[in-house]
Amino acid sequence: MNIEPYRQILTKYWGYTSFKPLQEDIIRSVAEGKDTLGLMPTGGGKSITFQVPALAQEGICLVITPLIALMKDQVNRLNDLEIKAIAIHSGMSGEEIDNALENSIFGDYKFLYISPERISTRVFQAKVTRLNLSLVAIDEAHCISQWGYDFRPSYLKIASIRDHISEKVPFLALTASATPQVIDDIMKKLAFRGKNVLRTSFDRKNISYLVRKVEEKGTYLIKTLKKIKGSGIVYVRSRKRCKEVAELLVANGISADFYHAGLTDDLRDKKQASWTIGETRVIIATNAFGMGIDKSEVRFVIHWDIPDCIESYFQESGRAGRDGKPAFAVLLYSPADKSRLTDTIRKKFPAIEKIKDTYEALCNYLQVPLGSGKDNVFDFNMYDFVAKYRLPVIETYNSLQFLQREGYMEFTEEINNPSRVHFIVSRDDLYKFQVANESFDGFIKLLLRSYTGMFSEFVPVNEEALSRKSAASRDTIYQYLVKLSSLNIIRYIPGKKTALVIFTEERLVRKALMISPDNYLNVKEKYEIRMNKMIEYADSESRCRSVYLLNYFGEESDRCGICDICRERNELDLSKYEFDLILEEVKSVLSEKNPDAEELVKLIDSPEERVIKVIRWLLDHNKIVQDEDHKLKWVS
Repeated sequence: MNIEPYRQILTKYWGYTSFKPLQEDIIRSVAEGKDTLGLMPTGGGKSITFQVPALAQEGICLVITPLIALMKDQVNRLNDLEIKAIAIHSGMSGEEIDNALENSIFGDYKFLYISPERISTRVFQAKVTRLNLSLVAIDEAHCISQWGYDFRPSYLKIASIRDHISEKVPFLALTASATPQVIDDIMKKLAFRGKNVLRTSFDRKNISYLVRKVEEKGTYLIKTLKKIKGSGIVYVRSRKRCKEVAELLVANGISADFYHAGLTDDLRDKKQASWTIGETRVIIATNAFGMGIDKSEVRFVIHWDIPDCIESYFQESGRAGRDGKPAFAVLLYSPADKSRLTDTIRKKFPAIEKIKDTYEALCNYLQVPLGSGKDNVFDFNMYDFVAKYRLPVIETYNSLQFLQREGYMEFTEEINNPSRVHFIVSRDDLYKFQVANESFDGFIKLLLRSYTGMFSEFVPVNEEALSRKSAASRDTIYQYLVKLSSLNIIRYIPGKKTALVIFTEERLVRKALMISPDNYLNVKEKYEIRMNKMIEYADSESRCRSVYLLNYFGEESDRCGICDICRERNELDLSKYEFDLILEEVKSVLSEKNPDAEELVKLIDSPEERVIKVIRWLLDHNKIVQDEDHKLKWVS
């Protein structure tokens, strides 16, 4: 296969002259029509692997992603490059969705982005057969696996697309992190026509992974940030702490700001841009901060709170050092963190009857009659809901998450949908209207000068921007749009910021709501396993951090030499070879007998002072212990 045409597309639109090694491998595989699973670390350039081959072929690429913000961001970026892309998600009206699908069928669009819950809807199922698909790309592919850390039942519908399209259309599944079990599950659930996994090593040789066991995290953070240079991220688990930590740093003379999903889109964009260009040195953020980060020179990522799984920790830590220069990934950890994390199990898994209570309250709140509601989308105010029914917030949120895992509904985080306008008359009829209605002429010309594409699709508009351009008040702009809509010249959908609930099944009576106790316990057990692996990582005092992380994802590796564990070993002034040789001899001896330290030193065929160093290290890290008679025993 000649890669040159693909390279020319890369250069034309993105300005790069060559692909990263794995990008080229994936593009070759997809171009040859093979179903492909690509494992690429955070910041590895996943979107290039489907965008370039799609541009090199006729037809449209279907991109499935659960992240509405990411979907909008990529569509905007492609449109800025004059590549036609369109999105369908749950925040759109039925008319908008129908219009977008018709444009995808008859227009010269190259990319159709869709959220997974839309796949099983009647309108999509009816029209997918008419799409001239060249490729199906599935982002966040780990969501299809019940073994994964973010399972979504809507992903299980993706394989059904194969029944409606040519068998020649390949599937490309992409994820930043997956264990061997999840990898196999992804290929099975997407009905791959053959096993085909392409991956780079997860090994980040420039990142020094450190666990710092501290009680006073604020004091440690201030001291550390005053000592080291460069820009970075501090991840916390709550919006409240976000602001508190940022204020603490600012009060101590450190340039910092906070970021979480509760802020407006404009404010989040402003804060992220300020950090990206270096005006703000440290951003304190929840896990909402991550999408679209385009900053390679991040010198540190610090976790104030311990995440609940290795996958999340690895992905967030991987935002450090993308420029290949030395960087740090630091986990601040205290004994109280372990109990707080284990306590989340109780909150994350409400009793089954409590989940059913939440379901019934939700149906009543949204006024969904029995036997109806399937595929319906509802605006949803979580705080109003819990206040009205006097429900505990965290337990209710996790009940909704569990109902989503069981496939009864989809629940999106709060999303911001801008206002949209679509002209529903032809240009000729619009001209006649303008001639006959002079009072609207200036405003219509303002719309047409400010935005393009409104005759073929719904286009986002900004009432504030139109107000500034025209020197008219925002309310005047709004009234013009409402009036034109009532006259059937345009369709106007005012913007709103809201969470959404989508019923994927009709409302059921309580006794028909099946939440299998076995499934409930299975999900809970898998969560506990992932959480305990995270705690084990934090507690470990003897195993190289990098080796631990890589082993979790099924990779073998030598000691990194730069994590906190390896640095402590390095202080012994022994090479890795010498240390491991003595360690293996000690382990061999203690598997057969239990001498005291003096006897053990004599039994090891290495210089005495070096053997003593290793034994002392093994005792300090509880790899060997002494009994009351000072006899040594291997315990790990």
